[in-house]
Formats: sequence, C-alpha cells, structure tokens
Amino acid sequence: MPEQDPQPEPDRAVIEWGWLLETVLALVLLGGTGMVVHYYAPPPTDDLQLQVRQIKQQLQQVDQEHGMPATVLNRYRNSICYIYGVYRVGFPGEPSSVRARISGTGFIVADGLLATNRHVAEPWYGDPEADALIRRGATPQLEKLLAFFPGLPTPVILTPSVVSAEGDLAVLRVDFAAAIHQLAPLPLASGPAPPGELVTVIGYPMGIAGMVAKSPTQVYERLAYRHDDIGAANELAALSLIRPSATYGHLGDVVGDKLVYDAPTAHGGSGGPVFNSRGEVIGINSAYLDGFAGGTLGISSDALRPLIAAAQKRSAPAPATLTPAAVHQLLKRNQN
Repeated sequence: MPEQDPQPEPDRAVIEWGWLLETVLALVLLGGTGMVVHYYAPPPTDDLQLQVRQIKQQLQQVDQEHGMPATVLNRYRNSICYIYGVYRVGFPGEPSSVRARISGTGFIVADGLLATNRHVAEPWYGDPEADALIRRGATPQLEKLLAFFPGLPTPVILTPSVVSAEGDLAVLRVDFAAAIHQLAPLPLASGPAPPGELVTVIGYPMGIAGMVAKSPTQVYERLAYRHDDIGAANELAALSLIRPSATYGHLGDVVGDKLVYDAPTAHGGSGGPVFNSRGEVIGINSAYLDGFAGGTLGISSDALRPLIAAAQKRSAPAPATLTPAAVHQLLKRNQN
C-alpha cells in the first residue's frame, strides 16, 4: 500500500500569533466592558438629587433675572415720576439770554424726597451756553419744576433741597408731600454690584414725545403735533397715561462711583433708577454716549446716601450745596 502523507503540522509562528491575538482581544473586551460599566454607572442617589436641586436653582435664577424688568416696573412704577421744568438765565433788568425746558426722571427715596440728576434739578448745570453767561454775572432761575406721577391726575411742585457739589446728583423736596405719602421709597442696594450683572433702567426716555408715542391712537393723533409739552403732560396725567418704560442690559464696568451698562436710554431718562437683579437700586441713570450701544452711564447709589441724609435734616426749602467736606462728615457719621 502506498504510504499516506502525514498531515502537515501547523506552523508554530501562526499558533503563537493566534494565541497572542486572542489574549489581546480578551483583554480589550474585558477592559472595554469595565470602561463601559464605569461610564454608565449611575451616580449615588444623594449626588443625583443634589445635581437636580442645583439645576432647578439655576433655572429659577435665570427666570428671575429675565423677569426682573417686569417685576420692578410693576412694583415701583408709581414711585418713579416724570420731571418737567423750565429755566432761564439772564442779567438783571434784561430779557433772558437763555430760556429752555428740561425733561427728566426722578424716584422716591424717602417721605417727600426724590432723587434725580443735578442737571435735572439745576438744568443750567453742564450747559456750556448757560455756564458762560453765569461766569459773566448772569443769574440762573427755575421758572417751574413739576413731577408727574403715574396714577396722579395732577402734577406736584418740586423744590431742589440738596445738590452735590462734585457729582451729577440731587435730592428734590415735594411740596405738599401728602399727595405722594402713600408711595413707597425705592430700596437702595447695600453694596456694589459686580460687572456682568443684569440691570434694569426705568425712566421716561424721550419725555413727553415718548409717552405720546405709546398712547392710544386717538390720544396720539390729538397730541402728537401739539407744541405744548406742559399741556400734553397734563392731559396724559388726567388720562392716567403717565407711564415709565423699562429697558435692561448688563453692567459692563464699575469705576469708582461710575457705572457703565448697555441698557439703552435717551434724553428724559436722566435721573431714573438703575436696578440690580434683586430689585435694588444700584445707581442713578445720568448720561449716554451717542453711537456706542454699551455706553450708558450712571452714578452709584452709594453717592446718593449722604444727600438723602442731608435733605432729611433740612427744614427750609432753599437748596443747599453739599461740599466734599460735608459729604465726608456725613459718611463718617453714618458709619458710626
């Protein structure tokens, strides 16, 4: 019989490589299984509940911040007034060289007292033309300064009580303060606000024109082309259409007592309150830069406190200028 050829033996190199490959695959699978199990392992129940609570708190904070403009507007609208004034600058015995109107915003800070900008309380402040005349001996004079409050059918008369000698701030006294006795003062923040915080600015941008523009159609058509601001303001008050506007943005920077934010405003908004995300007043709206969306400027409410304290101590209606030395003494007294 012919001999059968023996079966060829497997190549030893192939066997060793096969064994090595199986070992590597087994390790990879075991390692992969371990990684998958570790990655999808649920966190402990306590950690999961903590994460859920944190997410809920964050969502509530976001909702609160985005709802803050409506919240502060509804809560404090009636305590924020539109200010209208007329002033003149002239020499004795001569016709007035300058006669102009002023629109602004003010808000209640204490019983019978309003806060606003100095350039609203003394409209010639910061006016180059008026300043040049005053340096030549001319006298500035307020012909009228009125506050229109939401819900009140008639205006109240204002008198400057204390004006800052070094900043654009003033406190006004309301004559016959019983008319606004029921209105709540706005709360001032107890500390500085950090850059990045959401802010709300409330006021009367564009003054009478702004309020007429958002009035009902019939009222708008009747008042839009009337060149009589005080007449239009009186009619809006009688119709309960004195209504401030709210804008919001973010605090961009804080430099000393100056605040920089991007909430838009316009003339007529000067003197309005600037709220933080907790509904506290952190500043007084004072100016804006044309052509720069982030260039709205305010003054910290900390600079307002000494003026309020001084106004509360005064009994006479004549305005007083608070010097830097007096501010320092009041701050020191309040700290004690």
